[in-house]
Amino acid sequence: MTNSAARLAGRREWTAFTVLLLPLLLVSMDVSVLYFAIPAITQELDPSATQQLWIFDSYAFALAGLLITMGSLGDRIGRRKLLLIGATAFGLASVGAAYATSAEMLIAARVLLGIGGATLMPSTLALVRNLFQDDRQRGQAIAIWSGAMTGGIALGSVLSGVMLNHFWWGSVFLINVPAMLLLLVLVPVLVPEFKDPAPGRFDLLSVPLSTAAVLPVVYGLKEIAAEGLEPLYALSVAVGLVFGFVFVRRQRSRDDAMVARALFRGRGFGAGIALNTIAAFAMMGSAYFTTQYLQSVLGMGTLEAALWSLAPSLVIGAAAPVSAALAQKTDRAYVIAGGFVLAAGGFTLISLVGSDSLWLLLTGAGVLASGLVTVMSLVSDMALASAPAEKAGSAASLLETGSEFGGALGMAVLGSLGTAVYRSDLPGAEPAVQETLGGADATAHQLGGAAGEQVLALAREAFVHGMQYAAWGGAALLLAGGVLAVALTRGLGAPAPAAQPSAQTAEQGAPLAG
Repeated sequence: MTNSAARLAGRREWTAFTVLLLPLLLVSMDVSVLYFAIPAITQELDPSATQQLWIFDSYAFALAGLLITMGSLGDRIGRRKLLLIGATAFGLASVGAAYATSAEMLIAARVLLGIGGATLMPSTLALVRNLFQDDRQRGQAIAIWSGAMTGGIALGSVLSGVMLNHFWWGSVFLINVPAMLLLLVLVPVLVPEFKDPAPGRFDLLSVPLSTAAVLPVVYGLKEIAAEGLEPLYALSVAVGLVFGFVFVRRQRSRDDAMVARALFRGRGFGAGIALNTIAAFAMMGSAYFTTQYLQSVLGMGTLEAALWSLAPSLVIGAAAPVSAALAQKTDRAYVIAGGFVLAAGGFTLISLVGSDSLWLLLTGAGVLASGLVTVMSLVSDMALASAPAEKAGSAASLLETGSEFGGALGMAVLGSLGTAVYRSDLPGAEPAVQETLGGADATAHQLGGAAGEQVLALAREAFVHGMQYAAWGGAALLLAGGVLAVALTRGLGAPAPAAQPSAQTAEQGAPLAG
């Protein structure tokens, strides 16, 4: 099923790919790197409650809101050039965050980190699409890429805890700087430039439209997951959907659209985005419960919980390469469907977890993540292979944006389901106890003694009960995703042969610096 006419990647391309994993790891790690640092930041910078939330969320919001813009920009100015610009911005913003002297300065630095991350994510994936013309090799590379992205989120919290045991809170940001300097040195030497030879005019009005479509939806869904279905958050989602409708109408009516219509001519592209969004839904929806279970049900400290959360990564690393090999021997649709079924099995194991079931939880999380990484690596490869090579940046940015939507929706839907069950199990409890498990923990400490232990035990049982219902809901969705995968992708087989880049789109000789 391999495209034998395509040029095989050699040592140079694989070395370049290894370098491209650096920004991917750092961007995914920055999602979780503040988990341990926030107490020290609070003590030194004294942020308000609102500022503390923005220290966490500003990075993710800037990243999500600009992915589509940066993917399109990379197609126009060159993906390597955008990667180098983004790496420079990311490194400088990391220094600014490390030495921030106020909450406002740290929030601004986190916004700049998000902007830099929005350039790095689609650029790296698009460059992988361009570096590997052979179907089998590209599948292997994207499998490794998917595993690295998943592992980076878990690694970020652990590395943060280790750094804070030896250095001050700013060190969690300074770890980005050496990697970015290495990237700036090696990318011009190893990675050739790729860009659209005839991109058309850049549609400036689509930039605020795309941001206005993405940000309110992501914000509203995240807040619904945390605070419940409030009118303000529902309105935020509705506003984003309205802007999304306007954005799509504009893209369909313009020849120089930011999201080219040519992307959706291949059947695999739209299917890949849809299936990837479902996988992200399950990934983030499960993380909403498992992290709370380790800390609030089992009573682990943050560092201990982060270390235990790395355990599932031991099996995740093998899942994507194995699935890539299977997809070369059989119809990819059935391998993707198998990944969904495997992930549903992981949710089923989580549904059996009690209030003291560490190993069952870790096993379920490992099975779930293995299935989801299988799905995400294969559908990412399918979507990118279906898109024109000159639009790889836009294709990668849409995949990443779908992941952001899916993740936010997963936390909102599964989180709301679990919260509803939790509250129904505690009908006569105090408001703080009914609100969240964290509130129950605080109330139990105030009561103390046997009364406090009883309140906490009941709250933990209620949380686990809610997690079980959410797991069944997630399993049902993933089984439906498996059926959808077969319906949408059966018969696609191997991707269509990838055209060799022309002299205009790829400088295959001695690479130029920028």
